[in-house]
This record gives sequence, C-alpha cells and structure tokens, in this order.
Amino acid sequence: MTQHPHDSDVAFIQALAELLNANELTELSVKREYGENDSLNVRVTKQTTVVTQAAPAPAAAPTAAPGGGTSAPAAVVDDPAQHPGAVTSPMVGTCYLAPEPGASNFVTTGAKVAEGDTLLIIEAMKTMNHIPAPRAGTVKRILVEDGSPVEFGAPLVIIE
Repeated sequence: MTQHPHDSDVAFIQALAELLNANELTELSVKREYGENDSLNVRVTKQTTVVTQAAPAPAAAPTAAPGGGTSAPAAVVDDPAQHPGAVTSPMVGTCYLAPEPGASNFVTTGAKVAEGDTLLIIEAMKTMNHIPAPRAGTVKRILVEDGSPVEFGAPLVIIE
C-alpha cells in the first residue's frame, strides 16, 4: 500500500466505492502518487451474480391457501448444479464423452453405472483424466457436450 499512511486514503476509498455503485460499475482501479516511492494502489470490485432463466412457464391460477387466502404457486428451480445426484467437474478442461473420436460414449442417458465406472474424460494440460461415477445408479441426464470446455464445479452428469 503506502509507506506513510494518509488520513485521506480511507475517505478516498469510500468515495471510489460510492462511485462504483452510483455508476453501476463492477471494478475500479486507481493509483495515487504521493511522491517518490510513496503511492497508493486501490482496486475496488463488486461481486456480481449472473442469473440465467429459461423461458417462463405458463402461469397457473392462484391456489387456495390453508388460511382461506390465495397464494401463488411455488417456483420450480431446475438448476442441475443443485441436484443431489449431480457429478461436478473436479477441474477446468475439455470434456470428452468417448475414449476416442468415433468410439461409443462411456455412458448414455438411462444407462446403469457402478461406483468407479468412467463417466467421461476431462483433458487438462494434455492429460486425459477419467471422471469416475461417485456412486452406483442410473444416468438421468448428461449435461455437457463432447468436446466442450468445462469449468471447475460445473455439473457434468446427474446420477440417481
């Protein structure tokens, strides 16, 4: 930060945060020079959450609530990452559903798998990493496409 604390630095940082919010920015970066070998580097960021929503479902009529009033139907959330049977990516890489081009996929929707069976491969840094089934069950959904990039923690497959 600085070699010598300046009383105005706190007020300056607060002003930057207010400027960030007032202008709907997500990040500001400023370097304040006080003299030779004395400066203040400030980076203020706002964490944002991106929400994607599928096309809205047809609206249902309000239902009678136990107290005699009406209540709107509860929203159904279909987030594969929150599904208890979701198998998530342990790394960043490229996902492959088959052992080699032209070969059959490791698993298909509806297939029964045993714990430890290979579900797919994630290539990371030129290394092919087999992703095993964490439990036995039936593959309900495959959430990735062959050759697609995946992020750490991204849902790959749902096993029930």
